[in-house]
Amino acid sequence: MAHHITDGGSRASATRRGLRAVALATTLTLGATMTAACGESASGQDGLITVTIGSGDNIFDLPMKVAEANGYFRKQGLRPTFVSVNASTGPAALESGSVQFLNSSPTGFLSALAKGVPEITIAADGLGNPLGIVVSKKFADAKQLSATTPPDQVAKALEGSISGASSANTKAQASSFLKVRGVDPAKVKWVSLPSPAANKAALNSAQIDWFITSEPTPLSIQDAGEGVVVADPLRVPEWSAEQSGYGELIVVRKDYAEKNPEIAKKFVAAVQEATAYMNTHVDDPALLQVVMKAMPGVKGPVLQASLKHAGWPTSAAMNEAEWKKTLDFVNGLGVLPKVMTVTANDWTNAYVPSGGGA
Repeated sequence: MAHHITDGGSRASATRRGLRAVALATTLTLGATMTAACGESASGQDGLITVTIGSGDNIFDLPMKVAEANGYFRKQGLRPTFVSVNASTGPAALESGSVQFLNSSPTGFLSALAKGVPEITIAADGLGNPLGIVVSKKFADAKQLSATTPPDQVAKALEGSISGASSANTKAQASSFLKVRGVDPAKVKWVSLPSPAANKAALNSAQIDWFITSEPTPLSIQDAGEGVVVADPLRVPEWSAEQSGYGELIVVRKDYAEKNPEIAKKFVAAVQEATAYMNTHVDDPALLQVVMKAMPGVKGPVLQASLKHAGWPTSAAMNEAEWKKTLDFVNGLGVLPKVMTVTANDWTNAYVPSGGGA
């Protein structure tokens, strides 16, 4: 059946009005997107400045959640919005302007610098390398491994096994653990998987024997009776902050820091207050309640143990001696496209609160 249009003029006029409305909405959306990409921070009706933060699901992302829960961001006039990222998506999100602040590992930061990404790190908000090697229950039983087995014995038991690897960094860390203890990493079969969650699924389905990742995932698997954590920073000296210089960094785009120095200072002040609080309250039930809300899928005892696998600095400041240790450690992993150095153009304490210098 044919349909007849009886009011062509009004239809055309309505269409034009609709197109103008769509064009206006598109312009507003693009304007907001470009503003975010250029590093501008929006201020709400309550006067708080919204800042976007790229964070993941490991123990090192807790200081920013504590800063939010305890009101440290609000005290600085900031409203945080968290964007879920991982090791591969975080740098891209920062570069595109999707996030303004990124919680990054030294490896991730140095990898970005190696590619010429204009980033700068403005604070340190975690210390050490809170990794855990978790083996399946079946593998632990077969190799007679437990949570108290010496690391040298663990390494020898892993020879000829199948390991999941979800990033070049964690694979390199596992390989280094083996090499230090006289085991050739080439004698392990490495299965490439996209994420720690995929590693966990492969462990449960007996496709792999073990994998390595940051807490709290390994301890969660052990708590569920699905595996055994056979190596952690409390027993592996090279994962300590003292030996590796490793930790966690707050990274921003250089142009954002230059355009928004006061926001950067307020942000670092809030996070430093959170890490200082965590440093002195690591056994406090009040802190545990906060981190349980931040990571609701993880049991309290697991989070309590995980908090002790990392260090929480009272000062967010960095120094040359620690950077030298960090560079030696990361360059030694062999995961960067070239041997890296850092200069005063790559890190700064300019945004650390007065009195928080190295």
